[in-house]
Amino acid sequence: MSEQLPDVQATSPDVTVGLNRVGVTGVEKLVKLGREDKRPIVLMAEFEVFVDLPSWRKGADMSRNMEVIDETLEAAVAEEVYRVENVCGEAAERLLEKHDYTEEAEVRMEAEYVTRDRTPESDKPTQSTATIIASATATEDGTREEIGAEVTGMTVCPCSQGMSVARARQTLTDLDVEEDVIDEFLEKVPQPGHSQRGHATLTVETDGDPPVDLNELIEIARESMSARIYNLAKRPDEDYMTYQSHSDAKFVEDCVRSMAEGIVDQYPDLDDDAVVRMKQSNDESIHQHNAHAERIATAEDLRGEVNGDGSE
Repeated sequence: MSEQLPDVQATSPDVTVGLNRVGVTGVEKLVKLGREDKRPIVLMAEFEVFVDLPSWRKGADMSRNMEVIDETLEAAVAEEVYRVENVCGEAAERLLEKHDYTEEAEVRMEAEYVTRDRTPESDKPTQSTATIIASATATEDGTREEIGAEVTGMTVCPCSQGMSVARARQTLTDLDVEEDVIDEFLEKVPQPGHSQRGHATLTVETDGDPPVDLNELIEIARESMSARIYNLAKRPDEDYMTYQSHSDAKFVEDCVRSMAEGIVDQYPDLDDDAVVRMKQSNDESIHQHNAHAERIATAEDLRGEVNGDGSE
């Protein structure tokens, strides 16, 4: 009879320091996202799985982590899911249950998400893409799940546009154009400003009640920038996007604030302790650096600020 293989992970480490996150990354699985009265969407998702590790234990059971994530995701593929964050939540709870030495388990997931769309002027069928971001953290006190997405859009700098407005006004004044005509012209014809591709990230973390909708979060993020962009764009669509973006010039900070306003408007009953994460990064066109802004806040704090209740 062969001897039992030693459980090296369960031995004491040479340096007794606990670790917050130990696990595996880059785990790829197919997940079926169900839709009412429609065929499910199949996602190629990439998972990260972590547990905390006490100071007295040398290592985590990597094979056990993989076993749990495989069991959970294979079941999800077979049965379909309507909320991808629930997959993360179930996996995190299984991890916590199967690791008697851990106090916290975390599962994160990202996947490319494609939806059908139509171009704004030519009305041609096209597709829009977003990166789904989902996660869950399970402890003895319960499980909190996070859902959201990163989307791409277009922004125009109000500062450079303001300089163009000043130049246009002075030029028209020098040509003896009447002041009221100048005002009307500048109101109807937005002036140029340097544009950039923007990346908006919006997620909401709750205990699941009330739930938030992935597609609604994607819409809030897309609408937070100066203009939406499309995979397909005919000339009338390009003209439309250019006009719309310059009609709604926004700093990177404005985009984050627009997401905050969108969350408050869309989810007035969101739990006070729900955590909203908002981030905007712009790929600058006339600078070698990029612009960045973000905010993490509870729903209660955001409501107070957006509604003016938190001003001093």
